[in-house]
Amino acid sequence: MDSRIWFGRRAATCARQVARLSYLGSLTLLVAGFGLSAQTSAPGPEFPPSMKHPLIPSHGSNLLGVFYLAAGAGPHPTAVLFHGFPGYEQNLDLAQELRRAGWNVLAVHYRGSWGVAGKFSFLGSAEDADAEVNFVLDPRNTAEYRIDPDRIVVIGHSMGGFMAASAAAHNPRVKAAVLLSAWNIGAARPNEADEAKALASGENLAPISGTDGTTLAHEEFTHRAELDMVNLAPSIAPRPVLIVTAHDGSDQFAVPFTEALRSAGDTHISHSHFETDHSYSGKRLELANVVLDFLKTE
Repeated sequence: MDSRIWFGRRAATCARQVARLSYLGSLTLLVAGFGLSAQTSAPGPEFPPSMKHPLIPSHGSNLLGVFYLAAGAGPHPTAVLFHGFPGYEQNLDLAQELRRAGWNVLAVHYRGSWGVAGKFSFLGSAEDADAEVNFVLDPRNTAEYRIDPDRIVVIGHSMGGFMAASAAAHNPRVKAAVLLSAWNIGAARPNEADEAKALASGENLAPISGTDGTTLAHEEFTHRAELDMVNLAPSIAPRPVLIVTAHDGSDQFAVPFTEALRSAGDTHISHSHFETDHSYSGKRLELANVVLDFLKTE
């Protein structure tokens, strides 16, 4: 979500949190030896890069979006990319960079967003994230889309960072997770009324259907434990996790989540920080390089 809404409240805490993350970063390990680098066959006329539009079933609706397929017969490592709330920044440039490096990338919309049928909700979006991972692991789809089911990663931005963490926690076959300015939905908020106003402000609800700010805020407060990313850490460890933050207040969520992963025994945590806004404006190539470096083996 736009930084002026989710992270503006806590921007003053960034300096202190960055210092703590710098300490945590000194304990970081990169993902060497986890088999995440792309090993593609040479592209030919039979297997050029392409874009597909699969319909992904999830709880009575079909999720819509794009599936970027890498060149070559594969099988290819595959990333599932989750956008934030409401999803104006979809990080499709990152998807293209990953495809150039030999990755398939699936990027679709949640129920009740951007024209997808159904009512939008945070818990429903987590169900959709699980459905997307199940889609790329389905043997019929691994064959059709030339997917290596042993090299599946999840990548999420803002609210999508929570969805990536949730999907990784729910499916042990996910190899690694990349969280970009992840929003911990269940973290403490000032009060429900203020949260409702924030959710409904600006153009946030324009691509969203079937709900309103008051309903979403009530969901946050009612399901705080389920929507708290810290509670997912024990189910994610000891897999590799890349945590990326910006000058948007996202450290307030990154620090406790990093500490929870470490407490759960995860020694494969990497961290990068960018002095830029919530959409990583002006740092897009650098962001792509950090993600690609994380995914490469030595």
